[in-house]
Amino acid sequence: MEVDHYETLPVAPALLPRALRAPFGVIYHVTRTANDIVDEGDWSPAARHASLADLRAGLDAVAAGEPAPVHPLLFERLAGVVAQYQLPLEPFHELIAACEQDIDVHRYAERPALYEYCRHAANPVGRLTLHLFGLATPENLADSDAICTGLQLVNFWQDVAQDWQRGRLYIPQADLARFGVSETAIARGKVDDAWRALMRHEVAVARELLVRGAPLARRFPGRFGLQLCGVVHGGLRILERIEKAGYDVFRQRPALDLPDWCIVAARTVAMWLSGRVGVRAPSIEGSA
Repeated sequence: MEVDHYETLPVAPALLPRALRAPFGVIYHVTRTANDIVDEGDWSPAARHASLADLRAGLDAVAAGEPAPVHPLLFERLAGVVAQYQLPLEPFHELIAACEQDIDVHRYAERPALYEYCRHAANPVGRLTLHLFGLATPENLADSDAICTGLQLVNFWQDVAQDWQRGRLYIPQADLARFGVSETAIARGKVDDAWRALMRHEVAVARELLVRGAPLARRFPGRFGLQLCGVVHGGLRILERIEKAGYDVFRQRPALDLPDWCIVAARTVAMWLSGRVGVRAPSIEGSA
C-alpha cells in the first residue's frame, strides 16, 4: 500500500459514483500539481515557493470569479466544481501551506506541531470528499480527519529511512528524547530496545487514530464506503507489518504483499457486514 503525503485518502475512481468522478479528478489534479512543485525537478526553494504562490493566485481568482493567471484551464474547471458542489477553498489553501512547509521545515519539535502539518497535508482531501458527497457534518469531518492523519502517520513510520535520505524526519523530537533515540542512531539504522519502544508508541498512536475514525466508512453510501473500509484496514495492516518486522523499517520498507491484501479484503468485508472494525486499539500510554 502506497500512501502519498498528499493522497492520504486514496480513492479508486471506478468506485466513486459516476457523477463525482470528474469533480474528484479536478481536486486530485490541483493537489497533484502542488505536490509536484515540491518534489519534482531540481528547482531552488525560492522557485518552488514562487510556483506555489502562483497556485494561490489561481485560488484567489476562483474566489473572485475571475480567470486564473496560471493554469487557466485547470482553475476554470475547479471554479465549476466549487460552484456546483459549494466546495470551500480553504482546504486547497491548506494543501499549498503544507507544500510550503515541506520545502522549509524538516523537523517537528512536538506532536501538536506534527498534527498541525497533517491538518494541512492530509486532512483536506478527506474533507473535500465529504463535501462532494454532501456528508460534511461535524462528526464525519472529525472522523475523516482521524483517518487521514492516521494514514499520514502510517506513511511516516513506513518511510523513516526514505524520508531520512531526503533530509526529513517526522518523528517528533520530544518523542526521540523521551525514548532515548538519537538522530545518529537513525542515520545508522540502529534497531535496539530504545528504537523499538519509540516505534511501538508511534504505531499505537497511528492505530488509535485509524480505529477512531473508522465508523465514517459505514456512513458513506455504496461501494465507496466499502472502499474506505479497505483503506482503513490497509493502513492497519501496514502497522502490523511494522510490528512483525520488529520495528525495523530501515532494511526493508514495510509494504503489503498478496497474502496481506487477502487479509485486508477479508477484514474489509467483515467490517462492512458487521459495522465493527475488528481491530483493537490499545491505550497509547500503554505503549510507552
